[in-house]
Amino acid sequence: MSNVPETRISACNEAPVRPERDYILYWMIAARRPQFNFGLQRAIELAVFHGKGLVVFEPLRCDYRWASDRIHQFIIDGMQSNARAFAEKTVLYFPYVEPNRGAGKGLLRALAKRAVCVVTDEFPCFFLPHMVEKAGANLDVRLEQVDSNGLYPLHAADREFTVAHSFRRHLQKELPPHLGQMPLPDPMHGIALPEVALTPEVLEQWASVDIAEGLASLPIDHDVAPVGFTGGHEAGREKARRFVNEKLSAYDVDRNHPDEDVASGLSPWLHFGHVSTHELFSLVAEHEDWTPAKLAEKPNGKRNGWWGVSEPAEAFLDELITWRELGYQWCHRHPEDYDCFDSLPDFARTTLTRHAADKRPYVYTLQQFEDAETNDEVWNAAQRQLVIEGRIHNYLRMLWGKKILHWTESPQQALEFMIHLNNKYALDGRDPNSYSGIMWCLGRFDRAWGPERAVFGKVRYMTSASTRRKCHMEDYLSRFGPDAIS
Repeated sequence: MSNVPETRISACNEAPVRPERDYILYWMIAARRPQFNFGLQRAIELAVFHGKGLVVFEPLRCDYRWASDRIHQFIIDGMQSNARAFAEKTVLYFPYVEPNRGAGKGLLRALAKRAVCVVTDEFPCFFLPHMVEKAGANLDVRLEQVDSNGLYPLHAADREFTVAHSFRRHLQKELPPHLGQMPLPDPMHGIALPEVALTPEVLEQWASVDIAEGLASLPIDHDVAPVGFTGGHEAGREKARRFVNEKLSAYDVDRNHPDEDVASGLSPWLHFGHVSTHELFSLVAEHEDWTPAKLAEKPNGKRNGWWGVSEPAEAFLDELITWRELGYQWCHRHPEDYDCFDSLPDFARTTLTRHAADKRPYVYTLQQFEDAETNDEVWNAAQRQLVIEGRIHNYLRMLWGKKILHWTESPQQALEFMIHLNNKYALDGRDPNSYSGIMWCLGRFDRAWGPERAVFGKVRYMTSASTRRKCHMEDYLSRFGPDAIS
């Protein structure tokens, strides 16, 4: 019997398991880590059951939209970290960085020709769902996808959630049993599998880029440069530990102040699967001396009090679990339109359409936004942080999106600009959680607000002046001033 919950495993085709073949193939595409990984755990279980070796295949294609040095380098950091981890285990780790567009075509099928079963990661966003669906149709062997996205399985909910309060209340009722179904910290611990090798033909036909040689030869955007921090599970776990031990205690009070710098900053590592929400939850639980016995007896949908931990930890867990997984649930249920204007709630579509022709105080081009050339010092600083660091402070990210809505020709254009800028520059872009943030600026997961205003209508309104009064940000404005980008 599998130790991976059945609700996290789904078949992607009707092809058979082929026990006469050589190995289990784990196609690592979203949970790019060797620990706290249900997909890897499932693959290891199958390898043990069938008495076969395990091949961990982690590819990086170069033809996805917004491919850049920044994104590639962060993923490659993770590959190097994974290579160190798997070198100590009885598995064959095969990282593949595609040297040019289309060069990797046929590689998965070639590897699967020797596979008893193929296991991959479920991820409800960007090009991954369509890629997995296509693979399932093309392979002659069973393909399973495994959900390691969050504490609450994607397939567990029986309905759609349109606001955080209803999802939070649902979680408070339904999440506890899943808290006892955690992935193993090290699914390879104590496991000895038969050795396997790839054929020379595969290694010759699909030669990977030497990741130590750099990115210059790849057909990707070299203008979006790598940032000053390192990807991978080792760096991500260390950052998570430092956050819990050094910053969590001030999270509830200071997280909205850019100058205080107490936000976790973990979204890039979470997005690329270098850090697991299960591991992060475990770190917080250990820090808080938490057990399930501390949970409140009845769900009430409130942000504080249900977990039975300190107020800072309650606030962080609400962001990590309620808000993050709300976005994952939405993308899972809306695979074709999660990023579309027409998927907004009725009130938002109606009010934004009614005010689409309203006069804007300013109208900027995409290039002006990209170059931080607006009349707003706060907005420009946030955009410069995005360009330089690949992230925006959480609170300022909301303002960033609201002002793009205010300064574009239409709400549809605002959405287009937000998606492009975020996905091009943000390390945590192309992710359900970042799409939630963008769409929230236009009314998703929110309610109608008054008074009705020009351009915004009944969608929640924010101003830079108000933000500047509320937030400690003088150092931030100085750090990301006009001279920040040379």
